[in-house]
Amino acid sequence: MHLSRGFVAFSAAILIAVATPASGAEVDDTQLKAAAGNRSDWLTYGRDYGQQRFSPLAQINAGTVKKLVPKWIYQTGTAATFQTSPLVADGVMYLTTPFSHVVALDARTGRELWRYEHKRSSQKTCCGPANRGAAIGYGKVFVATVDARLVALDQRTGEPVWDIALANSREDVTEDKNVLAADDPLNARNITGSTGAGAVIAPLVYDGKVIVGITGVGYGLHLDSPRAGAPLGAVVGVAGRYGQPGFLAAFDAASGQQVWKFETTQKGWEGSFRADTPDGIPLNRDIAAEKANASKHEDAWRHGGGSIWHTPAVDTETGLLYFGVGNPSPQAEDSTRPGDNLYTVALVALDSKTGKLVWHFQQVPHDRWGYDVASPPTLFEATVDGKKLPAVGQASKLGWYYVHDRRSGALLFKSDAFVPQSNLFAPPTPQGVRITPGPAGGSNWSPASLDAQRGVVYVAGMHIPMIYRTAELPPQGDEPAVPYFIIEPAEEKNWGTLTAIDLSRNGRIAWQTQTDEPLVGGVLATAGNLVFTGEGNGEFSAFDAGSGARLWSFNCGAGVNAPPMTYEVDGQQYVAVAAGGSQIWGFRQGGAVIVFGLPNEDASEIRNAD
Repeated sequence: MHLSRGFVAFSAAILIAVATPASGAEVDDTQLKAAAGNRSDWLTYGRDYGQQRFSPLAQINAGTVKKLVPKWIYQTGTAATFQTSPLVADGVMYLTTPFSHVVALDARTGRELWRYEHKRSSQKTCCGPANRGAAIGYGKVFVATVDARLVALDQRTGEPVWDIALANSREDVTEDKNVLAADDPLNARNITGSTGAGAVIAPLVYDGKVIVGITGVGYGLHLDSPRAGAPLGAVVGVAGRYGQPGFLAAFDAASGQQVWKFETTQKGWEGSFRADTPDGIPLNRDIAAEKANASKHEDAWRHGGGSIWHTPAVDTETGLLYFGVGNPSPQAEDSTRPGDNLYTVALVALDSKTGKLVWHFQQVPHDRWGYDVASPPTLFEATVDGKKLPAVGQASKLGWYYVHDRRSGALLFKSDAFVPQSNLFAPPTPQGVRITPGPAGGSNWSPASLDAQRGVVYVAGMHIPMIYRTAELPPQGDEPAVPYFIIEPAEEKNWGTLTAIDLSRNGRIAWQTQTDEPLVGGVLATAGNLVFTGEGNGEFSAFDAGSGARLWSFNCGAGVNAPPMTYEVDGQQYVAVAAGGSQIWGFRQGGAVIVFGLPNEDASEIRNAD
């Protein structure tokens, strides 16, 4: 094993525009479409535009995985929340590090080829240092940054080509602890984050455009846990006007000029004042009070939140983009935002050429619990009543996998629950009500992996019960009392679920494996009959895709809370993952990308057999 510095694995895509690092030559869309048969590389975040995150490589399989060993390690030099998904193209790995730096490595050895150090426009960030990956195309590497910028780098050298601001990350009004009562124990806790503006997702390169969204809007006031190593602290909801509308926008890949922009909260966001979810679950809303209050808050949408936490999927036949939207602002506190708060906590489809809305499905109208649609959607063919239909699926924070007709958004079915559910949509009380899942999920931002041949999707889940309660800042002089709302973990055991959901049986659970730690980071499935995922305790494991049995495990020394990927160079298959933990979940932080492979003699034997 040889030590090196850095990491970034890059997703192999069906139609992605990629220039080789050797020539830097641009490719056209015809050449991009030819990339569909590329087995070796990982060219975009989800490997293909449908975000299936499934690899056809099978050298590492259920029979050989026990021999898997580290081949090289790259140390980024930063021990911080690490969520990158590496890309690989023509033997070069591209990765982002915490705080939005970018590195190119030799994918065979981990030796650094170039490194871009991002200089932040502000030292204050709303949502921590994490970055979920880069995008490559047209001779460039693209990164969306913690200070809400979009930067294009020369793919051969790492030198900036253009750098544009996505949003103002410094001047937005944000929540602070002044709203808390003096004797509130929350006052003693450190602030992890609050509403602002940043960008965390890996951009999407498609049809000459770079597509990216911002995060942090509607994020809410987060306070560290008082218990060492405990996942998540308190989320505090306070009335007011914080942040701005979230958005997804497209930029010209050559110039950085904006092509279109879709804001996730807009005038008319009140909607129809639904009393229940689209699938019929009561929301316990006081509709009469909301309507009576509506005239006082007609411009609430201007501060409405709706972050974008993941890379969109795209149907290359129709040109439709699919992505989820986060919670409205203020988080948890709803008195200043009457109505359904469109298009927050929704799965949305847009025309990729124009950014025009085609359809939306709002999982939780008027969300008060932080149920962001955070895990990336996946495109596949579903069979319903004997008919094959173009489908889009999404692993929700609510604990169901939703499957829609991707042409219209109609709900085809939702899966069995893959985590325990209790008191869904219960309102807060002064004494506190236990809810699960809470804002952690369910499935958080973790990408799922779909094996289309098996008709199975593999989902990483979290079981973190929450207590949702009300509190009050007492009246002072002529100032009235100010209520606020708190969501924090219950003092009980947390754990995770890795679940295989059978899409051919309307979402029945095929198998489920419980893990010691809540799973956040993502899943990789391969043609080798394997499913890979990691845990906050450092364990990176391979499971049998048919049974869920754990076949192999390696402790990486820091939390494995990032999506694994796989690639092939010179006939040898590798599996790569970032090991850097997560502050917000209390998992040990580090800064390594670890790449695994079979011993050289075993890989040679398999190549010769093929």
